[in-house]
Amino acid sequence: MDDAGKSDEMPEKVIFINRSAKVVKGGRRFSFSALVVVGDRQGRVGLGLGKSNEVADAIKKGGQSAKVAMLQVSLSGPTIPHEVYSHFGGAKVLLRPASPGTGLICGKTVRAVVECAGVRDVLSKSLGSKNAANVAKATQKALLKLRTRDAIFRARGIDSRLKKTVA
Repeated sequence: MDDAGKSDEMPEKVIFINRSAKVVKGGRRFSFSALVVVGDRQGRVGLGLGKSNEVADAIKKGGQSAKVAMLQVSLSGPTIPHEVYSHFGGAKVLLRPASPGTGLICGKTVRAVVECAGVRDVLSKSLGSKNAANVAKATQKALLKLRTRDAIFRARGIDSRLKKTVA
């Protein structure tokens, strides 16, 4: 019965797991934080950070946090509608649309985010910091900047078929 509920579950990818130690009288106490990305591969993607004393619990909390923080992204078929550049902290990310069949030409952090969003063809370059959390947030910020042609026409009050201003 539980298997039926898992079929509609969204893919969840662990981007980074960090182990931190607290020195106490008896030795070191370790705790873990997990950066997780969740998406439905239909244009919705979310990032979450979970912290716990166990790795599995940290991943579970990160997944729940990511599902709550999911945002809608504008896609144009299997790729993105236009080139976009974004930065978060010291991390800078450039995403460019690619022709069908190109695949995901990007690093592992950017790949995890765009794959969960549902992008199948994209070229990317990650510049500046290699901090996984900041690269993931810069990638999500870049995806949120995307706008389709129809959305831009609607925002400007133009009918996309006639290219005339709607009164």
